Amino acid sequence: MNLDFTGKNAVVCGSTQGIGFAIASELAELGANVTLVARNKERLEECLSKLKNSGSQKHQFVQADFSEPEVLKSKLADYVSANDPVNILINNTGGPAAGPANMAEMADFQAAFSMHLMCNHVLMQSFKQGMIDSGYGRIINIISTSVKAPLNNLGVSNTIRGAVANWSKTLANELGAYGITVNNVLPGATKTARLTQILENKVAKTGCTMEEAQKGMLGPIPLNRFAEPEEVANAAVFLASPAGAYINGINVPVDGGRTASL
Repeated sequence: MNLDFTGKNAVVCGSTQGIGFAIASELAELGANVTLVARNKERLEECLSKLKNSGSQKHQFVQADFSEPEVLKSKLADYVSANDPVNILINNTGGPAAGPANMAEMADFQAAFSMHLMCNHVLMQSFKQGMIDSGYGRIINIISTSVKAPLNNLGVSNTIRGAVANWSKTLANELGAYGITVNNVLPGATKTARLTQILENKVAKTGCTMEEAQKGMLGPIPLNRFAEPEEVANAAVFLASPAGAYINGINVPVDGGRTASL
């Protein structure tokens, strides 16, 4: 099985923590040149120093705030002009705040739509031609199992994640002819800052203990544990590899069996 990324150039968004950093680390481990994208420069520098480097790999970062799509577009134009073509794009952005959809403000939907769908689109358009020219393209979106079954109290996230999933499937149909695959990885409950935030919100809202909140969240998961970020990363990295070349336009839940539908 070919999992060799030597000579491949990968851009990983939201890569200073959690699933994003786990993906970036694994890609570097397997030989890719990795560009980290996030908004905090100090954390970018710290994470960059942790990536494995054989000596011939070129790792770097782009500091960008996804609340500003036009600024992101400008920074990516500079990046593309100064670097070899990007082969692998990992779209990964922290989810919107929790809460029911019926209580959300219009601004909440607009901000999430811009941060997730529009920035994903800017990234795709920035790197698409390079993927075509290099003959190797992988676009992988880290979204949520909510695209298959909406999650309670995540109204804005459910809505926007669904839009990203359908955008992705449309791109898979359009770009497949160029050898570019587009797939979604759907993490379940994973040991990240996002999970901690959700659990803390539940404790604050219901008055239960953290242990009780965790037990309630684990109940629907057949494996009865939370995922490690590296376990989600493994799925994304496989899809990005030469071995995943004929997998296109699908959703891959990595949730321990929680999602009830096939």
